[in-house]
Amino acid sequence: MDFYQLTYLFFAYSFLGWLGEVLNNAVRKHRYQDCGVLNGPLCILYGIGGIIISFTLGDLQQNWIFLFGLGAVYATVLEWIAGHILELVSHTRWWDYSDRKWNLDGYICLGASLLWGLLSVVLIKWGNPLLLFLFHLMPGGVRAVVVWVLVVLFAIDAVGTLLTMLGLRYRWPPAEAVENRLASLTLRAGLWILGRVEGRMTKAHPTANFVRVKKAKPQVFAAGCSPYKIALLFIVGAFLGDIVETIFCRITAGYWMSRSSVVWGPFSVVWGLALALATLLLYRYKDKSASWLFVTGTLLGGAYEYLCSVFTEVVFGAVFWDYSAIPFNLGGRINLLYCFFWGFAAVAWFKVAFPPIERQIERIPRTFGKVVTWALCVFMAVNMIVSAMALVRYNARIEGEPAHNQVEVYLDAHFDDARMQKIYPKAVHTG
Repeated sequence: MDFYQLTYLFFAYSFLGWLGEVLNNAVRKHRYQDCGVLNGPLCILYGIGGIIISFTLGDLQQNWIFLFGLGAVYATVLEWIAGHILELVSHTRWWDYSDRKWNLDGYICLGASLLWGLLSVVLIKWGNPLLLFLFHLMPGGVRAVVVWVLVVLFAIDAVGTLLTMLGLRYRWPPAEAVENRLASLTLRAGLWILGRVEGRMTKAHPTANFVRVKKAKPQVFAAGCSPYKIALLFIVGAFLGDIVETIFCRITAGYWMSRSSVVWGPFSVVWGLALALATLLLYRYKDKSASWLFVTGTLLGGAYEYLCSVFTEVVFGAVFWDYSAIPFNLGGRINLLYCFFWGFAAVAWFKVAFPPIERQIERIPRTFGKVVTWALCVFMAVNMIVSAMALVRYNARIEGEPAHNQVEVYLDAHFDDARMQKIYPKAVHTG
């Protein structure tokens, strides 16, 4: 899919999500309730979820069981993250599943997760083909104009909404006029839908708790689930992951090979992100039972590895691992045995490794810790950017494309084929 198709699908699913929420509230609560964050008739959680599922799970169209399972996992994690981010920014709880069975924090529950899985199947099998068919009924020039108009309106709406949530006042009459028109359009559309459902016009406002909880200022460096702690755990996880994979390959394959994800230093970005994300998502549940952590780690780890496999293949045109020879694999991207490994890793991390590492991080002097963390983050950011550029250029050289500018000339000189093959010996280019 190109930019225009993905953007169109984002707006289509955002609108359909808003429409579904309005209809649901009209039928169940007999009132109009706008569940979208923006002024316009969009529920962007559905749009983002639709794009993620379309991008990552498109090749599972014929395997609806795995499509259902992975779609449920991706959408559930997205819903959990979005709920906490919105609460953090706006000090408002936008939805609450606390009254439903098998819920977590009130932001996710088993019933909603199953519904997400079903919607993922519908999206891949029927939703995308139908929406793209309708999209291509429009002339090419009209499609481009429509998409860019929607992008501009969305940008104005999103920026204004974010500034309002952050408590920042701004005055730009043209933008305010656009936002007011979008809000009026959304209200009229919602009330019209309610009128069709109920046979009458009503208006009600959702209850929201705007109570701000004052947090005590931490006295130690990187207390709790601090961004500094997550950043350091990313660095630690990337380093330890590279070491573990290198030793594992030496034992299983009989020779040493590089397992690094970057061109400078022994760092595996996949492991670093896994450790950081696992800690961020599961920190408040670290004291739960080992069985709970194992099941959660297995599901999240498998979904994460599958996402990384799709991303690296699409972006870099290369496959960095292939489990096709291992039983119970899914497209060679994941397999059941390694999914179980993620589960065991989650238990080992939170029950054994994390507590002492957390204590050591929190003992670092605050000023020194902040300086070191920022320095490491800048280094890793540059390292990852250069590595991505080197991989893209490496793939282009394989396809016979000459260097077109000084940057590509530099990459050819400093990251030639021999060096890239040494760093990424398992990379298989897909062309």
